[in-house]
Amino acid sequence: MTKVFEKTKMLTDVPFHYCPGCTHGIAHRLVAECIEELGMCDKAVGIAPVGCAVFAYKYFNCDMYEASHGRAPSVATGAKRVHPENLVFTYQGDGDLASMGTAEIVHAAARGENISVIFINNAIYGMTGGQMAPTSIMGQVTTTSPYGRKKELNGMPVKMSEMLAVLDGSYYIERCSLHDVANIRKAKAAIKKAFRYQMEGKGFSMVELLSTCPTNWGMTPVKACEWLKENMIPYYPLGVKKEGSTL
Repeated sequence: MTKVFEKTKMLTDVPFHYCPGCTHGIAHRLVAECIEELGMCDKAVGIAPVGCAVFAYKYFNCDMYEASHGRAPSVATGAKRVHPENLVFTYQGDGDLASMGTAEIVHAAARGENISVIFINNAIYGMTGGQMAPTSIMGQVTTTSPYGRKKELNGMPVKMSEMLAVLDGSYYIERCSLHDVANIRKAKAAIKKAFRYQMEGKGFSMVELLSTCPTNWGMTPVKACEWLKENMIPYYPLGVKKEGSTL
């Protein structure tokens, strides 16, 4: 019998702890497949965040650090500078990257650190109970915005990809989505490109992945994917925000 599919060896056999319908599992697999396909299995170093993906170190079959909340880019900077031959990536949610770690990610990009960042944007704090995140969209109902996010009370959502793209130190920034098969394939291509650019020494790259949180959104997995497509993508348009140096 011809084998047409097999699990990437860059994921362990530990069952994911994520809620049903959560797209973290998809993102994990894409990252793992890209590492294996690029031949970097023995050179990969990942940085796990604080948040829903706090146990990422259990799932990726490579060396992993656990960073303090928001500090993954700084840990990655140290790892890459000490071992520049390694493929170093951070895996961060919107609370970790866009709130607690805003300064860390901005200055890592500004310095042009030769690392790759995988940014999971599900527009909500998942691990701590569904509070409003910096990326929660206007009108979005969360536990801390029960009447919906309002500009006069909460300000506007932060578009991290657009913000980092204007920094001279960043090299490659792209936003993708995980709501259907076609976009999942595009997301994998973007992740692989970010890793390849790092291997070529191009500098800072980030791939933002629009993701679902059915549990805290209060939706079925299918409805969550539809909600992402209809509500998140209009505010967070997909595509390459920057590719190449501005210097």
